[in-house]
Amino acid sequence: MMEKLTAAYLRMNQRERLMTLVICAILFLLINLFVWRMLLGSIESSRRELAQRKSTRAEQVVYMKEKDLWAKREQWIEKTQPAMKGAEEASNLLDQLKQVAGKYNVLVENPAIGAGETTPTHQTVFASIETSSHWPDLVHFLYDIQQPDAFVVFESVNLAVDNNDATMMRGKLKVARWFAPAQRKKG
Repeated sequence: MMEKLTAAYLRMNQRERLMTLVICAILFLLINLFVWRMLLGSIESSRRELAQRKSTRAEQVVYMKEKDLWAKREQWIEKTQPAMKGAEEASNLLDQLKQVAGKYNVLVENPAIGAGETTPTHQTVFASIETSSHWPDLVHFLYDIQQPDAFVVFESVNLAVDNNDATMMRGKLKVARWFAPAQRKKG
C-alpha cells in the first residue's frame, strides 16, 4: 500500500505535489481543530458538572449539620399548618387582605380569588389584588400579611410608582395561603 502511494507521489509534477501537501496540511489542521474542540468541550462540561456536584455536596453538608433544626421546623409545620376546610378559604384570605389593607389605608382594587396548586407538601388558595397607597403604608401592609404562622406567601409582586402621583405606589399582588396537604392528618 505504501509503495503504491510512493509511486503515485513520484509520478506527480512539482505543482501536484505542492497541492497534495497543502490539502493534507489543511485536512490535518481541520481534524486537529475538531478533536481539540471536542476535548475542550468535554473538559468544560466536566468542570461545570464538578462545580454543580461540589455545590450540591456543600448544600448536603449544611443540611446534615442543621438536621435537628430542619426536623424541628418540620414538626412545627406539621403541628401549626392549618388544614383546608373548603373552597371558602380563598374568600377568607381576600377578607383578611382587605381588613389589613383598611388598617393601613391601602386601597384594594380588582380582587380575584381561586384555588392554587396542590403538591405533596401543601395545597393553596390565592387572592389576586391591585393596590394603591403611599410607600410606608404598603410596607406595613406587606409585613403584616406575611407572618410565618399565617402560612401566607406572595407568589408574585409587581410594584411601581403611580404615573399620576409620584407619592403613591401601585401594586399587583398574588397572595396565597398554604394549607396542610390533604393526606396529612393534623397531629
